[in-house]
Amino acid sequence: MEAGSVDVIFADPPYFLSDGGISCKNGKMVSVDKGDWDKPMSAEGIHLFNRKWLALCYEVLKPDGTIWITGTFHNIYSIGVALEQEGYEIINNITWQKPNPPPNLACKCFTHSTETVIWAKKKSAKPYFNYQLMKELNGGKQMKDVWVGTAPKASEKKYGKHETQKPEWLLERIVLASTKPNECVLDPFMGSGTTGVSAIKNGRRFIGIEKEERYFDISLPRIKETESFI
Repeated sequence: MEAGSVDVIFADPPYFLSDGGISCKNGKMVSVDKGDWDKPMSAEGIHLFNRKWLALCYEVLKPDGTIWITGTFHNIYSIGVALEQEGYEIINNITWQKPNPPPNLACKCFTHSTETVIWAKKKSAKPYFNYQLMKELNGGKQMKDVWVGTAPKASEKKYGKHETQKPEWLLERIVLASTKPNECVLDPFMGSGTTGVSAIKNGRRFIGIEKEERYFDISLPRIKETESFI
């Protein structure tokens, strides 16, 4: 990819949670293991990984471009520090609150019901923000940095699912808030292709990178189906 060629990046990197734990889904006990790509590493290993991919993203991002990154406490603090080390500046720290999270099986702490979405820019950047549209979508009031919304719908998994799949409403909000029509959106951890679907549906160009073949095979028909309706 050419340097300075991308307007916005959305990244949903590994959370490093696949350690043999269990959760509850639809009333059944299920494993939280997602694959070798999500196996826990040392704190040093996680931080080095985050610095490397963030440095690569910095190179391809336009001078006034921005990057969005999702995470939980397992990886988001490393990402926050890595962003500063690689020359970024954080614009917003957004909380995605899930109204119906998995139950707290251990009952030894508060129920985990949120994920963090960091929005950042290059330090000298003057990023685009569609303030007026976000206000309109929020009933005429300024949109705050706590977003309440559900997990992906069943219709978003018709070609298969990703274990950490993000909902289309979340990506559409991000795309509409920070890009203009025909601008380019990059997802370096494409997964099931939700970013691509949301970008194409709203008239943006899309580049996706995914090394796991099973996820690429899910994303391709989703994106092609979206393109067929445009």
